Amino acid sequence: MEQHGAEANRGDTEADRTRADRAHAAHADSAHADSGRADVSRTDIDHADADADAHAHRAAADAHRTGARRPAPRRPDAPRAVVVGAGVGGLTAAVALHRRGWRVTVLERAADLTPVGAGIGLAPNAQRALDVVGLGDRVRALSAWQGDGGMLTPGGRWLVRTDARAAAARFGGPLVLLHRATLVEILTSALPAGTVRTGTAAAVADPGDDHRPARVTARSDGGGTEWEADLVLAADGIHSAIRRALFPDHPGPRYSGRTSWRMVVPAPGRPFAPHETWGAGRLWGTQPLKDGRVYAYAMATAPEGARAPDDEKAELLRLFGDWHHPVPEVLAAVDPGRVLRHDVHHLITPLPAHHRGRVVLLGDAAHAMMPSLGQGGNQAVEDAVVLAHHVGAGDGFTPSRALAAHTADRLPRTTAVVRKSARAGALTTLSARPAVALRSVLVGAASRLGPGFLLRGLDGIADWRPPGGPGRPA
Repeated sequence: MEQHGAEANRGDTEADRTRADRAHAAHADSAHADSGRADVSRTDIDHADADADAHAHRAAADAHRTGARRPAPRRPDAPRAVVVGAGVGGLTAAVALHRRGWRVTVLERAADLTPVGAGIGLAPNAQRALDVVGLGDRVRALSAWQGDGGMLTPGGRWLVRTDARAAAARFGGPLVLLHRATLVEILTSALPAGTVRTGTAAAVADPGDDHRPARVTARSDGGGTEWEADLVLAADGIHSAIRRALFPDHPGPRYSGRTSWRMVVPAPGRPFAPHETWGAGRLWGTQPLKDGRVYAYAMATAPEGARAPDDEKAELLRLFGDWHHPVPEVLAAVDPGRVLRHDVHHLITPLPAHHRGRVVLLGDAAHAMMPSLGQGGNQAVEDAVVLAHHVGAGDGFTPSRALAAHTADRLPRTTAVVRKSARAGALTTLSARPAVALRSVLVGAASRLGPGFLLRGLDGIADWRPPGGPGRPA
């Protein structure tokens, strides 16, 4: 039933990633640059490569034991990929390329990977993408939605009811909501130690082409470093500096007119059904997590950049404090300092391509969208495995051909999802009383046609399957 919300104003923006949901603080990686420019010693590189080899041996043993497909062995001359941004898309891509035998370095601007209160919904399309890298079942095991749910009015009247079985039957799997930190932990556990370097701001100095490598410069407290890379993945969020450098004439993200709040709190004392509630220009969602806590999100129409005169908990109480159970209980339980607020932007104007030279854009950097369908993180996960599919193990890798194929696969699909998310979001911005009343009547009438009404927005999206077929490596 997660048509809206589960990742309101996603955590891949640069500001969000500074506090983003991470459960694994990783450290220095090997540097693929000449010794005169790199601030990483030869010993560090050797240690990182040894860690990667040991990880590959462990992964192969696990694959043999479980019957899963083995990741490709890492060759001494394996191609180098540099990922800028340790969000969900960047980490998934790092896992997918690592399993293909690439040497991967992830550069994250944030000083650490400290988890904060935000959830992410993974629909069956993202779960099938994670199957490609051997992690889908770990995510499915975290599904907490087992019974009824649906859409309510602020007074507590049901407009639409559905259930977990209907979702699984429609899309071939459950809808899973989990804490973002949990997902990051799952992803980082599939990477060799030292893959992620935190506290490191990176930029593309040269995107490269078929005849020369890309160059990435990075700065941290330890100084400056430069890498030459066979492939650069820009997963640096909605306000991507790399996107601006590659496509300076593109208008960039546009403010949607909506601002969002997110929080994770202990479960209320009284039970509740998972729900989303639509009011006049306002939206609220309350969803259970597997660990017994509750993830809540809200959106409202607001001027860009607006902030509460006191604190965001007080603002939520003004907007939602008299709504149905469990909204007041959730707000009573939240610490004001743990309410996240971010304006919602989207790339409603598509990019001309998702790549240039040897650099490819992933996730919000390529196709930021409104959270109305809960697909921002899901599309980033799709990006990752499709990219790994097209670049392969690096043998005979021709960037222009491989990345053009990636753009051809991803640009039409993500553009359609961005636009569909914007249309769905427009329904929640209605604020005039007659329009809101008419919306309730129409939604209620449509729901009487069957329990699938709330799920129809994900038709053609949640049923996506990765290239190469189920269970095939990216």
